[in-house]
Amino acid sequence: MKKSLLLAATAFLVAASNLTAQPPDGPPPDQGGNPPPAHRHYRPPPLPIVTVLDANGDGIIDADEIANAPAALKKLDKNGDGQLTPDEYMPPPPEGTNAPPPPPEGPDGKRPVPPIVAALDTNGDGIIDASEIANASASLLKLDKNGDGKLTPNEYRPHPPGHRGPPPDDADGPPDPPPGQ
Repeated sequence: MKKSLLLAATAFLVAASNLTAQPPDGPPPDQGGNPPPAHRHYRPPPLPIVTVLDANGDGIIDADEIANAPAALKKLDKNGDGQLTPDEYMPPPPEGTNAPPPPPEGPDGKRPVPPIVAALDTNGDGIIDASEIANASASLLKLDKNGDGKLTPNEYRPHPPGHRGPPPDDADGPPDPPPGQ
């Protein structure tokens, strides 16, 4: 019994000393030239366009937020020219050598356009101009597949590459209610 207790105490002390030996501000330095872990479940940062539209940050763009869409979108216009370019409404590209690769290109050689951007950029030129900003509320309602007057992540978020159907439910917001509720 004493040996078991002594062994357990020794194991605890060794484990505790290993924890305190780590740098306090991050992971331990690379010890053996091992490649960084694969980014299997990489989720890109949220789109700035979704962040400004979802004013309360609950993951759902509700009826009031849809109605306020033109004013919210104008907050993204960094240079004040009255229109939104991709550098204003999309997240910055990932930095560093451990950054995951960009999303795969579509069959036409272009990056897929997020559904929320496609709905707002009605002429498809990649710029959300003043008239498209003014008509944002009506454009967003076209994404409302179940007609409940609000947009859930399943309605405005891009689908994973090669996936058919709605994106999977996850931490981006609450899941959609069952049909008929």
